[in-house]
Amino acid sequence: MKATAIEFRIRIVLITAILLLGFWAPWVCFFQVGSLATAWLWLGFELGELGLQSTVAIRLVTASLVVAAGLAAWLRVWGTAYLGTKTVNRFAMVSGGQVVAGGPYRYIRNPLYLGTWMMAAAISGLMPVSGAAVTLVLLAFFLFRLILGEEAFLRAKLGTPYEAYRRMVPRLIPLPGRRVVPGELRPDWGRALLGEVMPLGVFASFAVLSWQYNALLLEKAVLVSFGLSLLVRAALPSAAAARDEMH
Repeated sequence: MKATAIEFRIRIVLITAILLLGFWAPWVCFFQVGSLATAWLWLGFELGELGLQSTVAIRLVTASLVVAAGLAAWLRVWGTAYLGTKTVNRFAMVSGGQVVAGGPYRYIRNPLYLGTWMMAAAISGLMPVSGAAVTLVLLAFFLFRLILGEEAFLRAKLGTPYEAYRRMVPRLIPLPGRRVVPGELRPDWGRALLGEVMPLGVFASFAVLSWQYNALLLEKAVLVSFGLSLLVRAALPSAAAARDEMH
């Protein structure tokens, strides 16, 4: 069930494809199965059916999307600060020779994947209801396969220290009292902020623009964030290489 090396190499492409599928929702367009109403609007109406005023319901849903985007950005930046942008952006699984146990890795083993799913949860509010459901299920399945693939790789590379870490720290959901002593790694917040332009852009878009209740405007902002992330992702290796040459 674990992901293959090829899947890991093209993971960004596959995640993007899953998100695009959710927005497209071809079963709605071609077979009229479901509705094109956004999950954002649908959730607001559903809460209204429970007795909440419509304005209160839609604001509650909007706030939830902002919180999800904020948590996603926080997890992604925090995790990348400790793991490093070089490792996060690699096309192949790598091991630095030691267990990373600092920052969020003291509490959960996969903060980056959890952050990715939460970012998708925020974005899915802009999708048709059925598209949002399909996206979140498919993405959860794919990310879990990536996790299994990485765990198998790290067990083979790091051996006993990783096994001890794996027994102490939960995979995705932090548990009270379950944390390890922090390692010696120091976070690189500057490069982490640059490397995580996408989740930061999504959070900023929802925090600032969602209160205008304009799904199309938010879609454009998310698309801009994605484009900027690709540019920064391409530039980071070049900047690192130039810095190495200077030294």
